Amino acid sequence: MKDMKNGTQKISRKIDIKKYLLLIVFGFLAAIAIQERAGAERFAGGLLTACLLLAILYRDIRRYKPAYFKNYSMLVLLGFMIVSTLVLGRFFEYILVNLAHGIGLAPMDNITWWFGIPIASGAMLATLLFDFHTAIVFSFVVSLLSGLWLNSAIFPVYAFIGSLTAAFSVIRCKRRSALLRGGFYVGVMNSITASILLLFTGEFFSAKAFPAVMFALSSGISVTAVVSVMLPILEYTFKVTTDISLLELLDMEQPLMKNLMITAPGTYHHSVIVGNLVESAAEAVGVNPLLARVSSYYHDIGKIKMPEYFIENQSSSLSKHEKLAPHMSSMIISSHVKEGVELANQHKLPQPIIDIIEQHHGTSLMTFFYQKAKGQREENEPAEEEYKYPGPKPQTRVAALVMMADAVEAASKVLNGPTPARIAALVDKIINHIFLEGQLDECELTLKDISEIKKHFSYILTGILHKRIDYPSFNFNGSASKSQEAQRQINEGSNTEQAKNGKDKSAKDKT
Repeated sequence: MKDMKNGTQKISRKIDIKKYLLLIVFGFLAAIAIQERAGAERFAGGLLTACLLLAILYRDIRRYKPAYFKNYSMLVLLGFMIVSTLVLGRFFEYILVNLAHGIGLAPMDNITWWFGIPIASGAMLATLLFDFHTAIVFSFVVSLLSGLWLNSAIFPVYAFIGSLTAAFSVIRCKRRSALLRGGFYVGVMNSITASILLLFTGEFFSAKAFPAVMFALSSGISVTAVVSVMLPILEYTFKVTTDISLLELLDMEQPLMKNLMITAPGTYHHSVIVGNLVESAAEAVGVNPLLARVSSYYHDIGKIKMPEYFIENQSSSLSKHEKLAPHMSSMIISSHVKEGVELANQHKLPQPIIDIIEQHHGTSLMTFFYQKAKGQREENEPAEEEYKYPGPKPQTRVAALVMMADAVEAASKVLNGPTPARIAALVDKIINHIFLEGQLDECELTLKDISEIKKHFSYILTGILHKRIDYPSFNFNGSASKSQEAQRQINEGSNTEQAKNGKDKSAKDKT
């Protein structure tokens, strides 16, 4: 046991050393990017400052964003974004200096063209690729480093405010067109900040004020252009899933979705309802609702291969499994997980969705086929392991949500008289069974989260499984409804009365 612990500690230390070396490498690159003139002392100071700021960012991620800390590629991406933002700033410095010279502003102080540098593009990308919290610390680091590069005490203030505005503007970004709105907000806020800083330096009424504000306003356009170009490149290179790319996967023209809808319509309908359930509970447990919905839509795509073996796609009363051995049936059913992962890899779906496809059944037991096999054997009971899904168990809260919603939706199909109380009891029973089976042991759901999930599931299912009144004059079930029977009796009574009146009238005429 001690040897295992020592081995784990050695591996952990190796990983930490590797990450600290990565920090030094990016600190070195950042120091090169902020060098304005040659000099060993200046470079050493820049290197130590950059490493110190990156160490603060590193500790923040380790404390508050452990998911990124465990993902080596995300740390590389974050370091690359810091360096690339500074390099991009130097590139725009060259362009803006020449532009200022071209319009006759070169003799003036550098403060005019400073405001056109799109430093805020880094924070906008950090929000889209990571999250808002990471973008704040990212903005802090980049703003201070850019101040060192420009030898300015006021530019870090300008860069930090612009970066925070950029981060705020894309928190709920769902479409690429929203980047235009974000760029507009950045341009407006940068022009306001530039005016305030010019007022602070006593140059608000000087000749440089107007061009400085114009440069600040134009920085919003530069930010939008840079983010629009860089975002798809970084998404593809580092395999990062953003809300924008997730929204594109909901398009019904996506090949997998189209195939699922046509080949396995029952599974498609099931997946849509699972998506509704999961999305309703996602925000309550602190996960991305869009990721939850998209994962639900794709979680059963493996059923495309053999749709007729799954009950929701069977049109006849005779099941394909009636002629198969229980073990063979269990193998066919469990294979949809493996088939789903293969299809997802072929169509290059994001890794979080592939993980959920693989984990949405965990290691749960296929009870129906297991009990069927037990009934066929008189002596030796079948091994439970042969009738379990391969796993792994859900590793994230989204995967756990999809597992619970999948089981609840399937069970709701056999519920007779779906009153709110019965639906709530069903949801409670299914989720408790999953919990007691140990399927939620490896994700981060709390008992409070599970309680919230039950409430949201019950509410959505109650709305879906609502009752309808009988349509008058229509016989959908092959037998007369109560309303139809009442109408028939009224009509018969009316006809009898008319016949009676007719007889009385004819009798009077004869007399």
